[in-house]
This record gives sequence, C-alpha cells and structure tokens, in this order.
Amino acid sequence: MVEKNPISTLWPSLYDPLRQFGTRLAEFLSPAADASSDDDAYRITLELPGVTEDDIHLGVKDGVLTVKGEKSSERSEQGDTWYFTERQYGSFSRAFRLPVDADEGAIKADLRDGVLTVTLPRRSEQAGTETRIPISRG
Repeated sequence: MVEKNPISTLWPSLYDPLRQFGTRLAEFLSPAADASSDDDAYRITLELPGVTEDDIHLGVKDGVLTVKGEKSSERSEQGDTWYFTERQYGSFSRAFRLPVDADEGAIKADLRDGVLTVTLPRRSEQAGTETRIPISRG
C-alpha cells in the first residue's frame, strides 16, 4: 500500500480558489439575463446599464444567439473635502441556444433604459399539412 504525502494533498486545496477565479470573474462581467416565452415568441432580456447600441454585437450562428459588447462607465462625485470616482470597464459575452421552433430570420432587439430585449418569434406550424417525400429508384 502506497501512502500519500500529506503535503501533496494540501496543494490542490490551496490552488482551488485561483482556479475558480477566472470563472467567477467572467460571471461578474456577464450581464444578468432572463428568458421567457409565450405562444408567439421567446424573449431574452439582459441588463446592460451604460452600454449603447453601438457597443453591442448581436448575432445568430448555428442555432446560437450571441450577445457581445463592451462596458465602460465612469462616475465621479466631489464634495468640499472629498473626491470619489468609480470606473467599470470590460468585455462581456453571453450565448443562448435557441429552441428549434425559433424563427432566426425574424429576431428583433430593443435597447431601452439599459435593458436589451431580444424577441425571437416562433415559427408557425401548419397543422395537418403533409410534405410528400420523393422516392428514387436505385
């Protein structure tokens, strides 16, 4: 039987916070999002305070909706004996796999009061319609 060195079991626990730092930083910079649906459409809303429509890239590829952008905001306050400034800068990216009945060609987006709303209409299905599939002779 091989004994484990107590030092070797200590190292992974020391590095765990560092390994998770990148994931936590990405989550911190990612905008909060909500998704909902009704009979006509799917809706995704993202909180993007201080981000203009020129700083947002919205695209669809292979059934995945991607929202990318750049956050940059600055706030300064000054009093008689104090000065405060706060800056936030960074890129963000969120991706959403679209449902199979989402109409990718009819997606609309609206940015209002720091909230981006993406509306994905559902494709209409014609009930009872049959598509004939040709059979070739081989």
